[in-house]
Amino acid sequence: MLRAVDGPVPGRWPRERAAAWGRAQPWIAGCSFVPSTAVNQLEMWQADTFDLPTIGRELSWAAGLGMNAVRVFLHDLAWRADPAGFLGRLDRFLSAAARLGIRTMPVLFDDCWHPNPAPGPQADPVPGVHNSRWVQSPGVKAAVDPACEDRLRGYVQDVIAAHRSDDRVLAWDLYNEVGNFFLPAMSLPPLRMAPRLAVAAIRLYLEPIPTRPLLRRAFAWAREVEPSQPLTTSVWIDHARLNRELVGLSDIVSFHDYHPLPDLEARIRELHQHGRPLLCTEFMARTSGSRFQTHLPVFKREGVGCLCWGLVSGKTQTIWSWKDRAGGDEPAVWFHDILRPDSTAFDDEEVEAIRRETRVDAPVRP
Repeated sequence: MLRAVDGPVPGRWPRERAAAWGRAQPWIAGCSFVPSTAVNQLEMWQADTFDLPTIGRELSWAAGLGMNAVRVFLHDLAWRADPAGFLGRLDRFLSAAARLGIRTMPVLFDDCWHPNPAPGPQADPVPGVHNSRWVQSPGVKAAVDPACEDRLRGYVQDVIAAHRSDDRVLAWDLYNEVGNFFLPAMSLPPLRMAPRLAVAAIRLYLEPIPTRPLLRRAFAWAREVEPSQPLTTSVWIDHARLNRELVGLSDIVSFHDYHPLPDLEARIRELHQHGRPLLCTEFMARTSGSRFQTHLPVFKREGVGCLCWGLVSGKTQTIWSWKDRAGGDEPAVWFHDILRPDSTAFDDEEVEAIRRETRVDAPVRP
């Protein structure tokens, strides 16, 4: 069993409150959502590229699949550029989702992919590369810079305070994959990839994780606002010391799993021992053996909420895997995503399997 951090964490929900929250929820099934027209979080949320018509259309397709939740990545720089405008756009997103019976799980910080985010126009995707323009939030430099602390605290508290009692918000995912510095190396040629991966492993396992203090502060800042929704951050790798803290900070236990079914079942058994609701906030990578037909029935049977990565194939290019090289043709088997931009399915049988588990028969229409 993963032990939580030693001693009580101030403000963390007691187990009984977390369990009561879990009993009040339907079975949560959804996706991590980025509209097909956005290459990353900044393009999704900046005023010039916020694409509500596409967002609304694609969320309606999610609802047609029976999804009742989406996880969306915010970005501190989009808030910094225009706090009021950013909060207005987030409110419009929440309303668009809620009209379709979908609740939203915002993600505030993220260590994945490129470490130097910049506001303004975002570069076009690199053909054939998974999440080629995805950016960290706030990025390692800002995360460790004391001069940025007040700004980042303002971001966390402004966003959460605006929705601290908002039923449209399912939960707050405060930090995605803290310490994941592996991904930018994954699509490099082998001779360049190996040393970059070694450096990333050293940073994660042998050195203090540089963004870990921001993770702790983010939870403290969020709890000062006293939101009605639970806080969480996901277990994403086998790292006992890190995972004790991730679980110990969280009101509900969330995790990522892109492995075949036996590994998923073992992970669920392990995490169930904490006696808190479980939510798998990332799964489904077809070529890694994580599929809807095999995994959804287990999530449902075990009462574990689940959100796959991706909905509509688009500028994030997550139909390619983390390891694909640039410039390839569309893969015969998509890695992530379910639908094409015209709403047709990559795999009709897969869509029927999703609807069967969510018990929704409505067709997906443009």
